[in-house]
Amino acid sequence: MNHLKLIIKNSNLAKKKVNYFFDKSELKIILNLYARMVSKGFWKDYGLNISKEKGEVSFNVYKRASENAEFRISKNFRQKNKNLKYFTSDSQGNILNISKNLEELLNKTRWKNFKLVN
Repeated sequence: MNHLKLIIKNSNLAKKKVNYFFDKSELKIILNLYARMVSKGFWKDYGLNISKEKGEVSFNVYKRASENAEFRISKNFRQKNKNLKYFTSDSQGNILNISKNLEELLNKTRWKNFKLVN
């Protein structure tokens, strides 16, 4: 019994666990935008995509449930540039806007001017 040790704050066990998801305040901002756009008839459905390989989580917006996502609002966890924390992209993956603040990003994007072109 005299070989037991009490280890406090072991650096090997206390690895920083990254939570790949939106915070409650971020999700509230996104869902408020979603509710406004649904009430205007622009958006119909949404989905969440979590990618640990890419290090990002995205809120995908659909015009119809059977199509690809029309827009993606993404949060990047492995950003090389501090301004690349939040970004929006279209259905082809083209980045539309980049910002370090989610609310600023959603306010500067003109959602009703974008249309899905076949």
